[in-house]
Amino acid sequence: MAVAPIAYIPTAEPVSHHVRARQLLKAHPEVKRLMTRNATTALITAGCVALQVAMTYLLHGHAWYWSLLASYVLGAFVCHTLFVIVHEATHNLVFKGQWANAAVGIAANLPMVIPTAMSFRKYHLKHHSALGHFEHDADLPDHYEAKLIQHYAVGKAIWLFFFPIFQVVRTFRCRSVVPFDKYIAANWAAQLAFNLGMYLWLGPGAFLYLFFSFWFSVSLHPVGARWIQEHYLVLNPEQETTSYYGRLNGVHLNIGYHNEHHDLPGVPWNKLPELRQLAPEFYEPLEHHTSYTKVLLRFLFDQEISLYSRLVRGEHAESKVPVAK
Repeated sequence: MAVAPIAYIPTAEPVSHHVRARQLLKAHPEVKRLMTRNATTALITAGCVALQVAMTYLLHGHAWYWSLLASYVLGAFVCHTLFVIVHEATHNLVFKGQWANAAVGIAANLPMVIPTAMSFRKYHLKHHSALGHFEHDADLPDHYEAKLIQHYAVGKAIWLFFFPIFQVVRTFRCRSVVPFDKYIAANWAAQLAFNLGMYLWLGPGAFLYLFFSFWFSVSLHPVGARWIQEHYLVLNPEQETTSYYGRLNGVHLNIGYHNEHHDLPGVPWNKLPELRQLAPEFYEPLEHHTSYTKVLLRFLFDQEISLYSRLVRGEHAESKVPVAK
């Protein structure tokens, strides 16, 4: 009987995305035209922010459990889309200027109550360049997490419920990332102003729906399974990244196309399906998910999967990846 790994799975292989990107660009130079930007993302941002504020207003004065229910069945999905927008802005895929993209990311962050967008930017870009390097990649769990949770369903459920806290704690080990800059300062200033405005308008109860929406979107919820889908070795013990091709890609701006994104992070969300269509020989052979709910249940109840079900690399030089020009 197979057992869950009790240590990270080491690999001496180079990052598959860097290798595949070079091969893909050589075989299909036409994909370079997909490296562009999509200003429509800014309009989607405005719509999602407006929806969250409107829901907060509608729930004002109602019992707290209505906010809890609404955040689980609606707010988590909206907030997850806002996270995807922060991700797009992180890669400068909305506008040309870095400050313009930062503004979109900061705006998308507003209904999440906690200013995380610009910090995410710093650690996420390092995740791309140092995938699987424990000292630099904050997407890898800490050893104490894996040893504490092990491979039991209850432990994994508790871990995923408190995932936002674990994610913050991990960043302290990534000392190659400067933890503060002018973008983070702007993020905090805008968030404090928004939070103050909501408090003065609707009182402390205004934050119930918004906070629950944020929490569930990165927690014990079907959309929270994305953090498992992307890099945990659930389907193939040698495939470090797994895409999701399910219906929620339509809601969440194709965030499931994760292999495609890591290969060419200069391609915006609306062009990722076209990338896969232009180079089917690179993507059709790869394992993929079709349901976040199945990912969640498989992760929780399959005792062959633990937090150590990840590939790790030693200290190697970081590779460059193609970006939009």
